[in-house]
Amino acid sequence: MKINRRDFLKTTAMTSLYFAGFGLPSFASQNKKNLVVIMLQGGMDGLCAVPVKDDKNFQKLRSKINLDKTLALTSDFDLHPALENFKSLWDQNNASVFHATSIPYKERSHFEGQNLMMTGGRVPYKDKTGWLGRGMKLAGLTGNGLALSLPMPLLIRGVPLNDNYYPIRSSLPNKGILNIIEGEFEQYSESDLSATLSMVRKRKFNSYTGNNNSSLAREAGKQLSDPNGPRVAVFQVEEFDTHAAQGGVHGTHADCLREYDQILRGLKASMGSAFKDTLILTLTEFGRTIKQNGGNGTEHGYGTAVLMAGGLIKKSEVHADWPGLKKKELFQGRDLNATVDARSIYASAMSTVFDLDFKRIQKDVFWDDKLDNLSDKLFKTV
Repeated sequence: MKINRRDFLKTTAMTSLYFAGFGLPSFASQNKKNLVVIMLQGGMDGLCAVPVKDDKNFQKLRSKINLDKTLALTSDFDLHPALENFKSLWDQNNASVFHATSIPYKERSHFEGQNLMMTGGRVPYKDKTGWLGRGMKLAGLTGNGLALSLPMPLLIRGVPLNDNYYPIRSSLPNKGILNIIEGEFEQYSESDLSATLSMVRKRKFNSYTGNNNSSLAREAGKQLSDPNGPRVAVFQVEEFDTHAAQGGVHGTHADCLREYDQILRGLKASMGSAFKDTLILTLTEFGRTIKQNGGNGTEHGYGTAVLMAGGLIKKSEVHADWPGLKKKELFQGRDLNATVDARSIYASAMSTVFDLDFKRIQKDVFWDDKLDNLSDKLFKTV
């Protein structure tokens, strides 16, 4: 099969751009606020991360995976010891928790749940854009998003020219190649291709720093702290689906929580004073069962917790309309119930960071679903 010069250049261009680094500048602001969302994929166990104190029934149901060591938070809740950096931020009034919450998905499929946690919808696979992407579009934040993963997560789709940073051991195309590509595509000068080429030209040619979340957080923090840098970043931590050997202080879930905690550490260390104008939220598809299974793990559940950090946190507090853990109080007799729609938290965060009216977000991003405006309760709004 013959490949002509134009087709060769087109393929080369798309491949080079896809694996390039990041750093698309956005407009400067005197009070640039940042929003970071960390997707905890697999179903984060909110009662492992933030266990309730002195509940004998809970302790009995998890006799093999109980935590024998915790970090103290409040009179009612403790914190998993893997979350050391979260606790440090808590002590500075820069971290809080919203417990007994979930997206409005009550089934138990990872595929459906992850689709809905990113789209913000109620019907799996109905929507093709993410709630964060739609919120950015509403705020006019074109080209202000950064995904620390490949490919671009559905969560941030819906607004053009978001960027990826996921380094590989190769270099960006040199200026000569970019000039050839630009010449070949002159007729598309008004298209997204032209803007993408401009993005690559403006990128900083970073050395390979590794693609673990700790390294990615440090790189992202530098970009977020730039007054002309991105205002939104998305991370993902996987493997929370602990059907067996979940562990307590140590184990799979602890390792995942520690990975999340290292993202906090990297962001805090690299953002400097910009951290005070930043919100960092977690997102997961569902929680896990109260009772451990025969393999000392947990099954797919419902209610969980949202971990929140950053300088825009109003104060350190565990927010919860606590449903209780007696069998009659559990969802379907097996799961922590969710008493607050987690989308209320995300809508409130976007309202705070993007300086948008909550009702506009409710109407245009979440299709006028019934949500509670928690902005004043959770975040610094001035």
